[in-house]
Amino acid sequence: MNPKVDAFISNAKKWQLEIELLRLLLLDCGLTEEFKWRNPCYTFQGNNVVLIGLFKEYCALSFFKGTLLQDSNGLLSKPGENSQAVRFFKFTSLQEIQELKPIIKNYIYEAIELEKAGLKVIFKSNTELELVAELQIALDKNPSLKIAFKALTPGRQRAYNLYFSAPKQSKTRENRIENYIPRILDGKGFNDCICGMSKKMPTCDGSHKYIRGENK
Repeated sequence: MNPKVDAFISNAKKWQLEIELLRLLLLDCGLTEEFKWRNPCYTFQGNNVVLIGLFKEYCALSFFKGTLLQDSNGLLSKPGENSQAVRFFKFTSLQEIQELKPIIKNYIYEAIELEKAGLKVIFKSNTELELVAELQIALDKNPSLKIAFKALTPGRQRAYNLYFSAPKQSKTRENRIENYIPRILDGKGFNDCICGMSKKMPTCDGSHKYIRGENK
C-alpha cells in the first residue's frame, strides 16, 4: 500500500469508506498502487490501468482503456462526448460497491488482460482533438492547467498531444506532461521560445542568451 494513498483517504471529506473498499478490490486483483494526478492510480507492469476519482456526487474507477472493455453490464460511462479511450465506473454508496464486487473485479481483471495483450485504443478521426489518456486525466485534475491548455491554439494543442502520446510507456508519457506543465500554464506552445530570444527553439532553455552575450 502506498502511504500517499493512506493520506489521500484520511484527508478525503467524502467517500472514505467507498475508496477503502475500492482500494482493497484493486490490490486484491494484483495491481500496483501509485499516486498520480493527486489521486490513487493502479498500474500493471508500469502501465496505467485504473484511477480512483472523487467527485461531488459520486466516486469512480476511471479505466484508461475503458472503451476496449466489453461492458456487458452497461455500467461504464464517458467522461465527455468525444472521449474515445477513458470510461468511468461510478458509485454513489458503499452498499452499491459491496453488491457489485464480483462484477467490479471482472472489469479490473479484463483491464489487466488488455495490458497483458498489449492492446491499444485506435482513435477515430474527428474534428475534436482526442487527447492521450494521461493528458486528459491531468487536465481533469488541474482546472488551471485545463483552462490554460484550452486557451492554446488548436495547432499548439495538437503539437503537445502528439509529443505526449509518442512514448510507449505510461510513465514516460506522465513525465513528459509533468515537465511541460509550467510551459502550458505560461501560455506557451511546444515549439515556442520561453525567453523571447528565439522563435524556433522547441526546447528553448534560454542558453542562447549567453551565446549572444546578453547575460555576461
